[in-house]
Amino acid sequence: MRFLGIDYGTKRIGIALSDEEGVLAFPKEILPNDARCLEKIGKIIREENINQAVIGESLDFEGEKNKISDAIEMFTEALKENFHIKVHTQKEFLTSVEARRYSQEGQKVDASAAALILQRYLDKRNTIK
Repeated sequence: MRFLGIDYGTKRIGIALSDEEGVLAFPKEILPNDARCLEKIGKIIREENINQAVIGESLDFEGEKNKISDAIEMFTEALKENFHIKVHTQKEFLTSVEARRYSQEGQKVDASAAALILQRYLDKRNTIK
């Protein structure tokens, strides 16, 4: 089972993919958050045979919704409606900070953050089995 990881941002959307077994996550690319982003994600879903997606759930330091939460919820619904895939959420607390810490200069931080979000979900999912 192949998963798509998403780090949603108002300007950019980080994309990651899992391996075929749904065990490891890898950064793929960064898409501009524009009118064509869903079209581009749909192409990735088709080409990579994605079965499910995991999107970062953005909360503030108190665990409450923050200013981007509503946009993430709308984006999640658009993914479900347009591509008929199951979409899971995973807390994304400080994933961009962590991605910056481990990345080399010039690396795609948003895609790395998407991989961290996806890997956390996969680890949790695979531990429960």
